[in-house]
Amino acid sequence: MIPRIQSVGIKSNTIFPDDMSQKIRFGGPMDTFLFSINATLPVFLTIIIGYILKRCGFFDENFTKAADRFTFRVTLPVLLFVDIATSDISTGYDLKFMLFCMGVSCAAFFTIWLFAVFFIKNREQIGSFVMASFRGSAAVLGIALVKNIYGDTGLAPLMVVSVVPFYNAFSVIVLTIYAKREEGEQKKIPFGKILLQVVTNPLILAVVLALPFAFFGITIPSIPMKVLDNLAGIATPFALIILGAEFEFKAVKSKASLTIIASAVKTIILPAVFVPIAVLFGFEKDALVAIAVMLASPSTVACYIMAREMNNDSRLVSGIVMLTTLVSSVTITALIFILRSLSLI
Repeated sequence: MIPRIQSVGIKSNTIFPDDMSQKIRFGGPMDTFLFSINATLPVFLTIIIGYILKRCGFFDENFTKAADRFTFRVTLPVLLFVDIATSDISTGYDLKFMLFCMGVSCAAFFTIWLFAVFFIKNREQIGSFVMASFRGSAAVLGIALVKNIYGDTGLAPLMVVSVVPFYNAFSVIVLTIYAKREEGEQKKIPFGKILLQVVTNPLILAVVLALPFAFFGITIPSIPMKVLDNLAGIATPFALIILGAEFEFKAVKSKASLTIIASAVKTIILPAVFVPIAVLFGFEKDALVAIAVMLASPSTVACYIMAREMNNDSRLVSGIVMLTTLVSSVTITALIFILRSLSLI
Protein backbone atom coordinates (compact mmCIF):
# COMPACT_ATOMS: atom_id res chain seq x y z
CA MET A 1 0.00 0.00 0.00
CA ILE A 2 1.37 3.41 -0.97
CA PRO A 3 1.13 5.86 1.94
CA ARG A 4 -1.27 8.72 1.32
CA ILE A 5 -1.12 11.96 3.21
CA GLN A 6 -2.42 15.28 2.04
CA SER A 7 -4.84 18.09 2.34
CA VAL A 8 -7.68 16.00 3.49
CA GLY A 9 -7.86 12.40 4.46
CA ILE A 10 -10.16 10.49 6.73
CA LYS A 11 -11.18 7.10 5.54
CA SER A 12 -9.81 6.80 2.06
CA ASN A 13 -6.57 8.62 2.77
CA THR A 14 -4.68 6.74 5.45
CA ILE A 15 -0.98 6.97 6.15
CA PHE A 16 -0.69 3.60 7.85
CA PRO A 17 -1.69 0.05 7.07
CA ASP A 18 -5.10 -0.76 8.48
CA ASP A 19 -3.82 -2.24 11.73
CA MET A 20 -0.89 0.08 12.42
CA SER A 21 -2.91 2.59 14.39
CA GLN A 22 -3.76 -0.24 16.77
CA LYS A 23 -0.11 -1.19 17.20
CA ILE A 24 1.28 2.27 17.89
CA ARG A 25 0.39 3.60 21.31
CA PHE A 26 1.14 6.98 22.81
CA GLY A 27 3.62 6.12 25.53
CA GLY A 28 6.32 8.79 25.45
CA PRO A 29 8.40 11.10 23.30
CA MET A 30 9.96 8.26 21.31
CA ASP A 31 6.56 6.81 20.40
CA THR A 32 5.37 10.25 19.30
CA PHE A 33 8.53 10.80 17.27
CA LEU A 34 8.14 7.44 15.52
CA PHE A 35 4.50 8.26 14.85
CA SER A 36 5.43 11.58 13.24
CA ILE A 37 8.19 9.97 11.19
CA ASN A 38 5.71 7.36 9.92
CA ALA A 39 3.40 10.20 8.90
CA THR A 40 5.88 12.48 7.13
CA LEU A 41 8.87 10.45 5.90
CA PRO A 42 6.89 8.38 3.34
CA VAL A 43 5.67 11.64 1.82
CA PHE A 44 9.19 12.98 1.40
CA LEU A 45 10.48 9.70 0.00
CA THR A 46 7.65 9.55 -2.55
CA ILE A 47 8.64 13.03 -3.74
CA ILE A 48 12.24 11.86 -4.07
CA ILE A 49 11.10 8.91 -6.19
CA GLY A 50 9.38 11.33 -8.57
CA TYR A 51 12.55 13.40 -8.80
CA ILE A 52 14.64 10.31 -9.64
CA LEU A 53 12.15 9.01 -12.22
CA LYS A 54 12.14 12.34 -14.08
CA ARG A 55 15.96 12.36 -14.20
CA CYS A 56 15.88 8.78 -15.52
CA GLY A 57 13.70 9.86 -18.44
CA PHE A 58 10.34 8.42 -17.37
CA PHE A 59 8.54 11.80 -17.62
CA ASP A 60 8.69 14.76 -19.95
CA GLU A 61 7.24 18.25 -19.68
CA ASN A 62 4.06 17.42 -21.61
CA PHE A 63 3.32 14.47 -19.34
CA THR A 64 3.78 16.43 -16.12
CA LYS A 65 1.52 19.26 -17.36
CA ALA A 66 -1.21 16.78 -18.28
CA ALA A 67 -0.73 15.02 -14.95
CA ASP A 68 -1.17 18.31 -13.08
CA ARG A 69 -4.47 18.96 -14.87
CA PHE A 70 -5.69 15.42 -14.21
CA THR A 71 -4.80 15.69 -10.52
CA PHE A 72 -6.31 19.16 -10.07
CA ARG A 73 -9.56 18.47 -11.94
CA VAL A 74 -10.19 14.79 -11.19
CA THR A 75 -8.32 12.91 -8.48
CA LEU A 76 -7.90 15.61 -5.81
CA PRO A 77 -11.57 16.70 -6.01
CA VAL A 78 -12.66 13.05 -5.76
CA LEU A 79 -10.35 12.53 -2.78
CA LEU A 80 -11.73 15.63 -1.10
CA PHE A 81 -15.32 14.56 -1.77
CA VAL A 82 -14.80 11.04 -0.44
CA ASP A 83 -13.02 12.14 2.72
CA ILE A 84 -15.62 14.73 3.69
CA ALA A 85 -18.68 12.77 2.52
CA THR A 86 -17.67 9.70 4.53
CA SER A 87 -16.81 11.58 7.74
CA ASP A 88 -19.25 11.25 10.63
CA ILE A 89 -20.04 14.67 12.07
CA SER A 90 -23.64 13.96 13.01
CA THR A 91 -22.53 13.15 16.56
CA GLY A 92 -20.27 15.23 18.76
CA TYR A 93 -21.29 18.48 17.08
CA ASP A 94 -19.42 21.34 18.80
CA LEU A 95 -20.20 24.84 17.52
CA LYS A 96 -17.56 26.52 19.69
CA PHE A 97 -14.87 24.21 18.32
CA MET A 98 -15.97 24.76 14.70
CA LEU A 99 -16.07 28.54 15.08
CA PHE A 100 -12.61 28.54 16.67
CA CYS A 101 -11.13 26.50 13.79
CA MET A 102 -12.77 28.80 11.26
CA GLY A 103 -11.63 31.92 13.10
CA VAL A 104 -8.04 30.72 13.38
CA SER A 105 -7.94 29.82 9.68
CA CYS A 106 -9.21 33.29 8.73
CA ALA A 107 -6.85 35.08 11.13
CA ALA A 108 -3.83 33.11 9.92
CA PHE A 109 -4.65 33.69 6.26
CA PHE A 110 -5.19 37.45 6.46
CA THR A 111 -2.19 38.01 8.77
CA ILE A 112 0.14 36.12 6.45
CA TRP A 113 -1.31 37.91 3.42
CA LEU A 114 -0.74 41.31 5.05
CA PHE A 115 2.85 40.35 5.88
CA ALA A 116 3.49 39.14 2.34
CA VAL A 117 2.14 42.32 0.72
CA PHE A 118 4.51 44.49 2.75
CA PHE A 119 7.65 42.35 2.64
CA ILE A 120 7.67 40.38 -0.62
CA LYS A 121 8.86 42.54 -3.51
CA ASN A 122 8.01 40.13 -6.31
CA ARG A 123 4.23 40.34 -6.65
CA GLU A 124 4.01 37.03 -8.50
CA GLN A 125 5.36 35.15 -5.45
CA ILE A 126 2.81 36.49 -2.96
CA GLY A 127 -0.01 34.08 -3.79
CA SER A 128 2.17 30.97 -3.56
CA PHE A 129 3.82 32.16 -0.33
CA VAL A 130 0.52 32.95 1.39
CA MET A 131 -1.19 29.70 0.41
CA ALA A 132 1.72 27.41 1.33
CA SER A 133 2.23 29.24 4.65
CA PHE A 134 -1.30 28.76 5.97
CA ARG A 135 -2.67 25.65 4.25
CA GLY A 136 -1.53 22.33 5.67
CA SER A 137 -2.31 18.62 5.52
CA ALA A 138 -4.18 18.91 8.80
CA ALA A 139 -6.80 16.30 8.16
CA VAL A 140 -4.60 13.23 7.89
CA LEU A 141 -2.33 14.04 10.83
CA GLY A 142 -5.19 15.38 12.93
CA ILE A 143 -7.38 12.33 12.36
CA ALA A 144 -4.49 9.89 12.86
CA LEU A 145 -3.05 11.48 16.01
CA VAL A 146 -6.40 11.88 17.74
CA LYS A 147 -7.33 8.29 16.95
CA ASN A 148 -3.93 7.03 18.06
CA ILE A 149 -4.06 8.83 21.41
CA TYR A 150 -7.74 8.45 22.31
CA GLY A 151 -8.89 5.41 20.32
CA ASP A 152 -11.37 7.29 18.11
CA THR A 153 -11.36 10.31 15.82
CA GLY A 154 -13.09 12.61 18.32
CA LEU A 155 -13.59 16.14 16.97
CA ALA A 156 -10.99 15.81 14.22
CA PRO A 157 -13.54 15.20 11.41
CA LEU A 158 -15.38 18.32 12.56
CA MET A 159 -12.12 20.25 12.23
CA VAL A 160 -11.75 19.02 8.65
CA VAL A 161 -15.24 20.16 7.67
CA SER A 162 -14.65 23.51 9.39
CA VAL A 163 -11.39 24.48 7.70
CA VAL A 164 -11.26 22.75 4.30
CA PRO A 165 -13.80 25.12 2.67
CA PHE A 166 -11.76 28.09 3.91
CA TYR A 167 -8.49 26.53 2.77
CA ASN A 168 -9.78 26.13 -0.76
CA ALA A 169 -11.72 29.40 -1.06
CA PHE A 170 -8.85 31.50 0.31
CA SER A 171 -6.34 29.68 -1.89
CA VAL A 172 -8.36 30.35 -5.03
CA ILE A 173 -8.77 34.02 -4.13
CA VAL A 174 -5.10 34.73 -3.44
CA LEU A 175 -3.87 32.68 -6.40
CA THR A 176 -6.29 34.44 -8.73
CA ILE A 177 -5.23 37.90 -7.58
CA TYR A 178 -1.49 37.23 -7.88
CA ALA A 179 -1.45 34.96 -10.93
CA LYS A 180 1.20 35.75 -13.53
CA ARG A 181 -0.11 38.10 -16.21
CA GLU A 182 0.70 37.99 -19.89
CA GLU A 183 2.19 41.15 -21.36
CA GLY A 184 -0.56 43.69 -21.96
CA GLU A 185 -3.09 41.78 -19.85
CA GLN A 186 -5.21 43.78 -17.44
CA LYS A 187 -3.48 43.88 -14.06
CA LYS A 188 -6.54 44.48 -11.91
CA ILE A 189 -8.76 41.46 -11.45
CA PRO A 190 -12.50 42.26 -11.42
CA PHE A 191 -14.41 40.97 -8.40
CA GLY A 192 -16.69 38.99 -10.69
CA LYS A 193 -13.76 37.04 -12.11
CA ILE A 194 -12.48 36.18 -8.64
CA LEU A 195 -15.95 35.01 -7.60
CA LEU A 196 -16.24 32.90 -10.74
CA GLN A 197 -12.85 31.29 -10.05
CA VAL A 198 -13.99 30.44 -6.51
CA VAL A 199 -17.37 28.92 -7.37
CA THR A 200 -16.04 26.92 -10.33
CA ASN A 201 -12.88 25.62 -8.64
CA PRO A 202 -13.00 21.78 -8.72
CA LEU A 203 -11.89 21.45 -5.09
CA ILE A 204 -14.54 23.85 -3.82
CA LEU A 205 -17.23 22.12 -5.88
CA ALA A 206 -16.14 18.84 -4.29
CA VAL A 207 -16.54 20.32 -0.80
CA VAL A 208 -19.99 21.70 -1.59
CA LEU A 209 -21.18 18.37 -2.99
CA ALA A 210 -19.75 16.42 -0.05
CA LEU A 211 -21.14 18.50 2.83
CA PRO A 212 -24.74 17.18 2.64
CA PHE A 213 -23.42 13.61 2.85
CA ALA A 214 -21.41 14.48 5.97
CA PHE A 215 -24.11 16.48 7.75
CA PHE A 216 -27.03 14.16 7.03
CA GLY A 217 -25.19 10.84 7.13
CA ILE A 218 -26.10 9.89 3.55
CA THR A 219 -24.52 6.59 2.54
CA ILE A 220 -22.97 6.26 -0.90
CA PRO A 221 -23.85 2.93 -2.59
CA SER A 222 -21.04 0.39 -2.66
CA ILE A 223 -20.35 0.29 -6.42
CA PRO A 224 -19.94 4.06 -6.98
CA MET A 225 -18.11 4.25 -3.66
CA LYS A 226 -15.60 1.69 -4.90
CA VAL A 227 -15.03 3.70 -8.08
CA LEU A 228 -14.55 6.89 -6.06
CA ASP A 229 -12.14 5.11 -3.71
CA ASN A 230 -10.09 3.90 -6.67
CA LEU A 231 -9.73 7.43 -8.02
CA ALA A 232 -9.08 8.90 -4.57
CA GLY A 233 -6.46 6.24 -3.91
CA ILE A 234 -4.13 7.50 -6.61
CA ALA A 235 -4.57 11.22 -5.91
CA THR A 236 -1.89 11.93 -3.35
CA PRO A 237 0.90 9.50 -4.34
CA PHE A 238 0.53 10.51 -7.99
CA ALA A 239 0.61 14.21 -7.08
CA LEU A 240 3.69 13.68 -4.91
CA ILE A 241 5.53 11.89 -7.70
CA ILE A 242 4.73 14.70 -10.14
CA LEU A 243 5.84 17.28 -7.57
CA GLY A 244 9.16 15.48 -7.28
CA ALA A 245 9.48 15.21 -11.06
CA GLU A 246 9.15 18.99 -11.42
CA PHE A 247 11.32 19.88 -8.45
CA GLU A 248 14.50 21.82 -9.29
CA PHE A 249 17.13 22.48 -6.65
CA LYS A 250 18.48 25.51 -8.50
CA ALA A 251 15.07 27.16 -8.56
CA VAL A 252 14.48 26.49 -4.88
CA LYS A 253 17.95 27.71 -3.93
CA SER A 254 17.21 31.06 -5.54
CA LYS A 255 14.11 31.34 -3.34
CA ALA A 256 15.65 29.91 -0.18
CA SER A 257 14.77 32.84 2.09
CA LEU A 258 11.06 32.77 1.22
CA THR A 259 11.01 28.97 1.50
CA ILE A 260 12.55 29.06 4.98
CA ILE A 261 10.28 31.89 6.19
CA ALA A 262 7.12 30.18 4.92
CA SER A 263 8.18 26.86 6.46
CA ALA A 264 8.85 28.54 9.81
CA VAL A 265 5.45 30.22 9.69
CA LYS A 266 3.67 26.95 8.90
CA THR A 267 5.40 24.62 11.33
CA ILE A 268 6.48 26.89 14.20
CA ILE A 269 4.93 30.37 14.32
CA LEU A 270 1.27 29.46 13.73
CA PRO A 271 1.14 26.79 16.47
CA ALA A 272 3.21 28.97 18.83
CA VAL A 273 0.69 31.80 18.49
CA PHE A 274 -2.66 30.02 18.30
CA VAL A 275 -2.27 26.86 20.43
CA PRO A 276 -1.91 28.91 23.67
CA ILE A 277 -5.03 30.83 22.61
CA ALA A 278 -6.85 27.51 22.17
CA VAL A 279 -5.82 26.55 25.70
CA LEU A 280 -7.17 29.86 27.02
CA PHE A 281 -10.46 29.09 25.29
CA GLY A 282 -10.64 25.86 27.29
CA PHE A 283 -9.90 23.30 24.58
CA GLU A 284 -8.15 20.13 25.68
CA LYS A 285 -7.65 16.47 24.82
CA ASP A 286 -8.90 15.44 21.35
CA ALA A 287 -10.04 18.98 20.49
CA LEU A 288 -6.66 20.46 21.36
CA VAL A 289 -4.76 17.78 19.43
CA ALA A 290 -6.89 18.45 16.34
CA ILE A 291 -6.29 22.21 16.63
CA ALA A 292 -2.56 21.79 17.25
CA VAL A 293 -2.02 19.56 14.25
CA MET A 294 -4.27 21.77 12.10
CA LEU A 295 -1.81 24.59 12.79
CA ALA A 296 1.49 22.69 12.70
CA SER A 297 0.96 20.25 9.83
CA PRO A 298 3.19 20.51 6.73
CA SER A 299 2.05 22.29 3.59
CA THR A 300 -0.06 20.04 1.42
CA VAL A 301 0.76 18.85 -2.07
CA ALA A 302 -2.56 20.35 -3.20
CA CYS A 303 -0.85 23.75 -2.81
CA TYR A 304 1.64 22.81 -5.49
CA ILE A 305 -1.00 21.50 -7.88
CA MET A 306 -3.16 24.62 -7.44
CA ALA A 307 -0.20 26.97 -7.87
CA ARG A 308 0.85 25.22 -11.08
CA GLU A 309 -2.65 25.10 -12.55
CA MET A 310 -3.49 28.70 -11.61
CA ASN A 311 -0.29 30.18 -13.09
CA ASN A 312 1.50 31.01 -9.83
CA ASP A 313 5.02 30.25 -8.59
CA SER A 314 4.77 26.47 -8.21
CA ARG A 315 8.53 26.06 -7.72
CA LEU A 316 8.40 28.17 -4.57
CA VAL A 317 5.54 26.01 -3.31
CA SER A 318 7.39 22.77 -4.08
CA GLY A 319 10.30 23.83 -1.88
CA ILE A 320 7.96 24.80 0.96
CA VAL A 321 6.13 21.47 0.74
CA MET A 322 9.39 19.53 0.93
CA LEU A 323 10.89 21.56 3.78
CA THR A 324 7.74 21.63 5.92
CA THR A 325 7.36 17.88 5.42
CA LEU A 326 10.85 17.31 6.82
CA VAL A 327 10.60 19.82 9.66
CA SER A 328 7.09 18.89 10.81
CA SER A 329 8.13 15.45 12.04
CA VAL A 330 10.20 17.23 14.69
CA THR A 331 7.94 20.21 15.43
CA ILE A 332 4.72 18.19 15.74
CA THR A 333 6.49 15.73 18.02
CA ALA A 334 7.74 18.57 20.21
CA LEU A 335 4.30 20.19 20.28
CA ILE A 336 2.49 16.99 21.29
CA PHE A 337 5.17 16.26 23.89
CA ILE A 338 4.78 19.74 25.45
CA LEU A 339 0.99 19.48 25.56
CA ARG A 340 1.24 16.00 27.06
CA SER A 341 3.76 17.19 29.67
CA LEU A 342 1.34 19.95 30.69
CA SER A 343 -1.47 17.37 31.05
CA LEU A 344 -3.52 19.17 28.40
CA ILE A 345 -3.95 16.09 26.20
